[in-house]
Amino acid sequence: MGQAGLVEAGRTGATIGRRAFLLGGGALVVSGCVASPAKPPSADVALAAPTRPLRPPMYDAVPTEPFPIPAVDVAEMDQRFWRADVDYAMSYAPGTVVVDTPNRYLYHVKENGRATRYGIGVGREGFSWSGRAIVAYKREWPRWTPPDEMVARQPELEPYSIANGGMDPGLKNPLGARSLYIHEGGRDTLYRVHGTPEAWSIGKAVSSGCIRLVNQDIIHLHGEVRDGSPIVVIPDPSMGHLLVG
Repeated sequence: MGQAGLVEAGRTGATIGRRAFLLGGGALVVSGCVASPAKPPSADVALAAPTRPLRPPMYDAVPTEPFPIPAVDVAEMDQRFWRADVDYAMSYAPGTVVVDTPNRYLYHVKENGRATRYGIGVGREGFSWSGRAIVAYKREWPRWTPPDEMVARQPELEPYSIANGGMDPGLKNPLGARSLYIHEGGRDTLYRVHGTPEAWSIGKAVSSGCIRLVNQDIIHLHGEVRDGSPIVVIPDPSMGHLLVG
């Protein structure tokens, strides 16, 4: 081969080499895209919804009641108001019911410095009386008979007045599944500790009623408290405006 042929061959080889290099490099670039790490998630990806609290068995449905009680929606009820056995250093005798109105708790005092604590909601009538009295008696699935003073304020309650025999028991009855009736000096104070299906109202001041517990809690309390048990109701001075009118 002459010198011209060698030069031409060299040029051809160089061209092929450059093409091979470029093709190989392109393959590396492509394969590099495939092997590159996944793109980190965008900061604006929606966050997962908060986890709902697990419902403890004590707040399960109660199908064995005359009016079957649905499970408590514990997502509506702050966990600090769930029923609990707690240390209780106050000097009340075992068996005493203590309504801590300002802090929205009810305690049933036990032996050895312990108590069962329940979360409560407090209605208008729940702020109307405080002091020491007794649980005169208890009722399962009570009738509700609003006092005449309440009917005068709310005429729509006339069908349930004392004269008309009150409201039949049931899940829509404002007293719920159980009620404790409080007497002082042998007279009815019109103060009640009763049930409610409205878990959202526990821990709050509400527009009507006395002292409410979710139905599962009032059933538990009803089974623990005896007729004649002492009850102490601690007032909440900050809510005195509810007593006007």
